[in-house]
Amino acid sequence: MSTQTFAEKIAKAQDFLPIHGTDYVELYVGNAKQAAHYYKTAFGFQSVAYAGPETGVKEYASYVLQQGKIRLVLTTALKSDHKIAEHVRKHGDGVKVLALWVEDAYSAFEETTKRGAKPYMEPVTIQDEFGTVKMSGIYTYGETVHMFVERKAYTGPFMPGYRAWTSDYNPEEAGLLYIDHCVGNVGWNRMNETVQWYEDVMGFVNILSFDDKQINTEYSALMSKVMSNGNGFSKFPINEPAEGKKKSQIEEYLEFYEGEGVQHIAVATANILETVKTLKSRGVEFLGAPPEAYYEMMHNRVGEIDEEVAQLKALGILVDRDEEGYLLQIFTKPVEDRPTLFFEIIQRKGAQSFGAGNFKALFESLEREQELRGNL
Repeated sequence: MSTQTFAEKIAKAQDFLPIHGTDYVELYVGNAKQAAHYYKTAFGFQSVAYAGPETGVKEYASYVLQQGKIRLVLTTALKSDHKIAEHVRKHGDGVKVLALWVEDAYSAFEETTKRGAKPYMEPVTIQDEFGTVKMSGIYTYGETVHMFVERKAYTGPFMPGYRAWTSDYNPEEAGLLYIDHCVGNVGWNRMNETVQWYEDVMGFVNILSFDDKQINTEYSALMSKVMSNGNGFSKFPINEPAEGKKKSQIEEYLEFYEGEGVQHIAVATANILETVKTLKSRGVEFLGAPPEAYYEMMHNRVGEIDEEVAQLKALGILVDRDEEGYLLQIFTKPVEDRPTLFFEIIQRKGAQSFGAGNFKALFESLEREQELRGNL
């Protein structure tokens, strides 16, 4: 096992962008108005901004929600022949844009495209009475896009083209703070190619690797590598399927999403017990709890922790430890009817890893859901 800390590992990244974190995540959905209501009601996101016909946008409608530093943009096409509608027809509701907050959007585009990135949007400056926002974009895996957003000269609610969105319906927040990482699923034998792309094009570094000997169950397996930028604010684990007796969750995702894409969004909290209780009370469904033995063996596996094991067991929360501390995590069921995108709730208490010790328990829970769907 490597004795390097995660800080030492990420220091090897080439920080030529640089990236300050996630600016927003945009989902293309079939009905953005209703999706916005769901994320407000179930997850406690707050209304921020809106763009659509009333603001001069004739082809789509977008609703911006925020909680902590997490911004979600939910976008739907207004006509069936629009490219957004085609994306939803093929993939279902899912993540289109992983937007990164950068110091210089023009430089980010130049630096990444000269290193081989496929352009999505040439650099542009947009403005309104609140100032200017500079943007550009490149493709990553599948049809997923990294937008580079420079907003240091902007004071409006989101960006030009949007107006402030106020609502009489404002459920309380659920304690979600920021996006910890976003995981991508790629096809067979595509992980190393994608990892190389993040290294060469984005200047990221591979900070963790897991193979099918580490992530497997009786039926299925996967391989995963975690990519990070130089300050650790942007982390993108990349998964690919591995050979197993039956179909893995990664294969199921690729089949139903009809291509590569974002598997899950991990969001951080400072109190996972209270956050999960709140989300459950609002109808968010989580994967089934691991077997009784998981919690009986917890002390031997992870040592002393601050939380009561009985409370973690009651909620199905998983715990893992690395050289720098421990973490607590739990995963929702897919948030749409296709078994594709889901969310992870994570609380870090020193640990900088991704819960490798929980992978077996997680995959067994996923397989139970797959079996109920008839897809195992």
